[in-house]
Amino acid sequence: MNKFKSGDDVVVIAGKDKGKRGKITKVITDAKKGPRFVVSGVNLMKKHTKPNPNLGVQGGIVEKEAPIAASNVAIFNSETSKGDRVGFLIKEDGTKVRIFKSTKKEIGV
Repeated sequence: MNKFKSGDDVVVIAGKDKGKRGKITKVITDAKKGPRFVVSGVNLMKKHTKPNPNLGVQGGIVEKEAPIAASNVAIFNSETSKGDRVGFLIKEDGTKVRIFKSTKKEIGV
């Protein structure tokens, strides 16, 4: 079980976008670079695209989200309105669930 999933609300805790919030749209697992996430509205980069009339692609400068390292984000806890760490808890029935470390409450997604 991973600490972060697609659809989680996260806050950036380090880097140029520190303090921004967004939802995880894509999770990238890579052995060399480690886990990274594409977060909506965070870590925007400009990509220069060439026009391609065969595909109907218009040229220009397009802004898109680049992946951000997992160590630079924390899950957003709506109760405390802050970023929080993720822990795991095994219930009596044997299911493993994610919890907020500060409040010990289950993360519902």
